[in-house]
Amino acid sequence: MAVKDELGDLFVESRGFGAEALTEEELEKLKELSRLCKGDILKMTSLAGSGHPGGSFSSLDIYLVLYTCAKVYPHEPERPDRDRIVVSHGHTSPGVYSVLARLGFFSREEAIATFRKAGSLFEGHVERVIPGVEWTTGNLGQGLSVGCGFALASRLTGVPYHVYVVMSDAEQAKGQVAEARRFAKKFGLSNITVIIDYNELQISGSVHEVMPVNIKGNYLSDGWEVMEVDGHDHQALYKAVRESLRREGPVVIVAHTVMGKGVSFMEGDEEYHGRALKEGELAQAFRELEVENDRPRLLSIREAFSASNEPVSMPRYTPRVDPGQPFTYRPEDKVDNRSAFGKALRDVGLRNCGVEGQTPIAVFDCDLADSVRTSWFAQDLPSYFFESGVSEHNTATLAGALSTQGVVALFADFGVFGIDEVYNQHRLNDINGSNIKLILTHLGLDVGQDGKTHQCIDYIGLLKNLYGFHLVVPADANQMDRAVRYIFTRYGNYAIGMGRSGQPIIVDEKGEPLFGYGYRFVYGQADVVRKGDKATIITYGQMVHRALKAWETLSEKGMEVELLNMSTPLHPDREALVRAAAKGPVIVYEDHNLFSGLGSILSDLAVEMGLSVRIRKMGVKGYAPSGTPHELYRMLGLSPDDLVKVVEEEIHG
Repeated sequence: MAVKDELGDLFVESRGFGAEALTEEELEKLKELSRLCKGDILKMTSLAGSGHPGGSFSSLDIYLVLYTCAKVYPHEPERPDRDRIVVSHGHTSPGVYSVLARLGFFSREEAIATFRKAGSLFEGHVERVIPGVEWTTGNLGQGLSVGCGFALASRLTGVPYHVYVVMSDAEQAKGQVAEARRFAKKFGLSNITVIIDYNELQISGSVHEVMPVNIKGNYLSDGWEVMEVDGHDHQALYKAVRESLRREGPVVIVAHTVMGKGVSFMEGDEEYHGRALKEGELAQAFRELEVENDRPRLLSIREAFSASNEPVSMPRYTPRVDPGQPFTYRPEDKVDNRSAFGKALRDVGLRNCGVEGQTPIAVFDCDLADSVRTSWFAQDLPSYFFESGVSEHNTATLAGALSTQGVVALFADFGVFGIDEVYNQHRLNDINGSNIKLILTHLGLDVGQDGKTHQCIDYIGLLKNLYGFHLVVPADANQMDRAVRYIFTRYGNYAIGMGRSGQPIIVDEKGEPLFGYGYRFVYGQADVVRKGDKATIITYGQMVHRALKAWETLSEKGMEVELLNMSTPLHPDREALVRAAAKGPVIVYEDHNLFSGLGSILSDLAVEMGLSVRIRKMGVKGYAPSGTPHELYRMLGLSPDDLVKVVEEEIHG
């Protein structure tokens, strides 16, 4: 996709900010590029009829200095040791695209003519699929977390590079930015430099009026070094960035800029933050910038453009992880799912972290290490464990970004924090093709006495909305162990869920562990816990052993029903559903919101497949109070006895 750049023999000595200063010739070139890029920005946004020219203008000179002087390579955009440039305020995409195009990363005509056009790679916010763009952004406040993830990856993989994060001033009001600042300082991320476009304007007006933020004071109080420069002075920007590389800790450069810089009527006016120029305004702007108005030619290219049917893939790698041999727990061992997870995690970690040729594993915790059982990993592998405190938003984004850089990242948390609270962060991770392993504990009414604020009963519904996620909810410690080892060997976003309380080892009719010796976990495959032909109970997770109690009662009454463990709710076993439908009614029994869980997924699937079957859903119909799991299941009609009654009703009508 790379094309010829416009730099010639310039910026050779200054690459990597090696020279003490930019030459006069280089400064003249940057000045010329700034003028030309502004014309490109206006053409993009006017042809699209939308976009963000004002902020693109104010950030433009920052982009020019970074992309010409950082170690980035138009003809090798995925070079492993390249510097990473993260643009947090992704709406300034016209500025980013104009610079990258002028530097030879891709066709300038294509970028300008197809900006925001359906089917074009050049979307309204920066996209990771575009050469030179490291992360798809647009949700403000996440860029610094991404930068921290990239910086940490350099340390864990041993690949040397520097990370630059360009941010807006308005997004400094977000709490996630503060979380990321503290993480960078705590873990000594000296290979990260932040540059803030401080134009003092946002959509609604002055940043000092919309939401005052003491930007400099906040960074200083969190232990960062702060520099201030004229954000339109290329030499000053260059020298500040060069100096930041020599400091021992993270550095932020506050670049004082002007929104709309370079066009008289746009300067200092927030109206142009997110509005394309009108015809008369464009004509005046082109005259001031002394650029050619070739929009008619570009418009014809835009109108002739047709989207390619070829899928666009994200950069990815193949994890080299030794999963080890599974542990098998006997019925008398009484190992809960959380502990089985923790033991498997430690075992896999010891087999791979620090081992030459193996993909490193990084584990993130948010002040719950003992509860989520990551503390064992932390004790044995402290260099790969990152205690992030009560900072879930930063941790979710950081882990997602890290996971794309040759490190398997695992984030463990209670369900209400690990998915409910950070849904948007996982959504953006998914859009970016991340490889995060998300461990969700304390799911469902099984949380019990902690009450409704901590009873995560909507995790399936939320994860179902994220197209790239997989989910496993194991039935017992043995299946948990095997599922944990499985996800480490696969690239992609995988969540594993579990309750809080202990549960027995699931055994077969001979009393042997059902998921023990000889069992191999296969994602998307249901497990037959007990056979029967009158009806089918489908369940998963902490409800399997309760369903087994109900099955025993039904069996004593002469009703032989099938009991299936469907541990992958987002990708249910279609063939198993067909077989169940042929037997008779299907009862879906789950500790989850009745309206968004496995029951709803199977109902939709049955309709899609044209199956004639009655599906009875048993789930949580409202928020529950505090109480033991036993009390709550009985109170909400989800006890084993309630399941027996429902099955009897379905069989006998």
